[in-house]
Amino acid sequence: MKTLREQLTFNQANIQVLEESRPDGSGKNLYLKGICIEGNKRNANERIYPLHEISKAVNTINEQIRNGNSVLGEVDHPDDLKINLDRVCHSVENMWMDGEAGCGKLKILPTPMGELIKTLLQSGVKLGVSSRGSGNVDDRTGHVSDFEIVTIDVVAQPSAPNAYPKAIYESMMNMQYGHRLLEIAKEAGQDNKVQKYLKNEVVKLIRELKI
Repeated sequence: MKTLREQLTFNQANIQVLEESRPDGSGKNLYLKGICIEGNKRNANERIYPLHEISKAVNTINEQIRNGNSVLGEVDHPDDLKINLDRVCHSVENMWMDGEAGCGKLKILPTPMGELIKTLLQSGVKLGVSSRGSGNVDDRTGHVSDFEIVTIDVVAQPSAPNAYPKAIYESMMNMQYGHRLLEIAKEAGQDNKVQKYLKNEVVKLIRELKI
């Protein structure tokens, strides 16, 4: 079995950024909705995902969610299938098939990395998505079998010279100024004043990083 990651840009995934009111009236949740993986076509990694493989994987994810299991996604995508809690920014709320594509709805969480993603989106940064899973690949044809989706991650545009999430995350972890932003992100929660300050500081950091 191989670890399989397939990335789609903001436009390729037809991503919609949605705000929906919470049932208790305490504010709004932010969501990303769009295509997460495409089937029956050779992708940029020279792999082909048969429709029945994607449909099976989507059904498995939805079954996990129905059983009360959280499917968490990260900023950027690691090289393995492990979920790193310090990088979690959203949960996969549900997935569905739309023609030959597996689609999903991602809820941005009030974690430090979730606040980072929220700020980037509200600042006009177009982020993409990347499916992360496992399967077997026929070396001759590129067809994937025994495919399973572990999660969907939020990533930068593949064509970007630097990955916004990765570059900012590393700055947060390696710079004194960045560590302060990470602390602000932890405190942001539903405080509009803190969220506004965080947005301004992240935009400032983006400019300083020149990405």
